[in-house]
Amino acid sequence: MGKYLVQIGAKFMLVSGMFASGCVTILFGLLDRAPDGPVFIGLCFLVRGMDAVGFSAAMTASFSILAKAFPNNIATVLGSLEIFTGLGLVLGPPIGGFLYQTFGYEVPFIALGCVVLIMVPLNIYILPGYDSTPSKDSFWKLMTIPKILLLCFTMFSLSASLGFLDPTMSLFVLEKFQLPVGYVGLVFLGLALSYSLSSPLLGFLSDKKPPLRKYLLIVGGLITALCYFLLGPAPVLHIESKLWLFVLMLVIIGFSLAMSGIPAFPEILGCAYENGFEEGLSLLGLISGLFNAVWSLGSFVGPTLGGFLNDKLGFEWAAAIQGGLPLLSGVAIGIYYIYEASCRRRFPPQDGLGTEQERANLLSSET
Repeated sequence: MGKYLVQIGAKFMLVSGMFASGCVTILFGLLDRAPDGPVFIGLCFLVRGMDAVGFSAAMTASFSILAKAFPNNIATVLGSLEIFTGLGLVLGPPIGGFLYQTFGYEVPFIALGCVVLIMVPLNIYILPGYDSTPSKDSFWKLMTIPKILLLCFTMFSLSASLGFLDPTMSLFVLEKFQLPVGYVGLVFLGLALSYSLSSPLLGFLSDKKPPLRKYLLIVGGLITALCYFLLGPAPVLHIESKLWLFVLMLVIIGFSLAMSGIPAFPEILGCAYENGFEEGLSLLGLISGLFNAVWSLGSFVGPTLGGFLNDKLGFEWAAAIQGGLPLLSGVAIGIYYIYEASCRRRFPPQDGLGTEQERANLLSSET
């Protein structure tokens, strides 16, 4: 989707992706009428796969449009929009649960699909068109830059860490603390609220003080790793698991995820500019597609690996092992920034490598 954003058109890709996603969400609510067995399973995978394609188109186009409309405040805008991501995480489960218990299986999906479809004509009317010419830059050229690969690994580790909680957290809370089922959502509320409320502030800081981005990425990864080690806590610590400690770690995880996640997109974009990529919607499409692909990969690996480790080792060890991913990403990106700074000291502007582009090219070739 990112590669062909310019050819398809950002606005058309957004509204068509939303239309497809809304339609197949409604179809998913009707699958209980399908025949049991392989037909039902096959239709489930087909409908969810189509939903993924529509979602990919809408998200890739929306990130590109935002970056195009607010080129100097990308992190601030993305951070502000994460308020609504947190709002969706908070309100989605209780509203969906209420509709399911009151009206049955079909209504939550039909209602959500209709909400998405209503947004289609609104976006057609409100959004301006964004015309651009395709550039010669390729997706693979973007992937050959070491710094971008490390930033992608950072996003993957954060997404996997968040996805790890989906199949494991509710089981652990119910078993360990004997909470009623209705209170499990309130436990997750701490993470969602801390993430959504801290994202705008971190986005503002990232835009106003670009040198802070590297520290946010490093510290965010390390704090996330520490919190996952204490989430169980890990058996080697010999600390008794307490509900207040669990909720506190979730709150800090929400903040640390925002620390690493919000600066990543503008940092990738700045790195691409330093390495000679043409500024424009075509580049934004490539970066948006890469950003969402890496995040979605983590959303798949996190629950899959987390569920396996939880079954084999228990939640305490599984959470500690999961924390190894953000630890590794924080250390790796920290080492790279130290190396980058040393190269800039070795080749300052007065040494004949006067432009940022020339120094970036030398740094990439050495790496």
